[in-house]
Amino acid sequence: QVQLVESGGGLVQAGDSLTLSCTASGRPFSTLGMGWFRQAPGKEREFVAGIGWTGRNIKYADSVKGRFTVSRDNVKSTVYLQMNSLRSEDTAVYHCAAHLQEYALYYDYDFWGQGTQVTVSS
Repeated sequence: QVQLVESGGGLVQAGDSLTLSCTASGRPFSTLGMGWFRQAPGKEREFVAGIGWTGRNIKYADSVKGRFTVSRDNVKSTVYLQMNSLRSEDTAVYHCAAHLQEYALYYDYDFWGQGTQVTVSS
């Protein structure tokens, strides 16, 4: 079983930056594909970014391309989501997720974190 714990959420103003972290345990981190999803009130959960085992294969949702950067540190068993130029529409609970495939995925994740709230005031 894989455990995922997110941190770094908070209240920021539009245009600010924020970095989320997610630490994994329960399986060698270098064998986990990782991703970030978000769910805003009244909306379905949506994919934000995904990263493969080595960090070279990465996918982003169109809505965050050029503003968000996903990265991983396999020594620290941590995946990051650097969020720049935040907008009010980025307000959501952000969830870390993991799967067992080598490459970045848009879906088919097996393990989920509890989430961390990001609120962007305009």
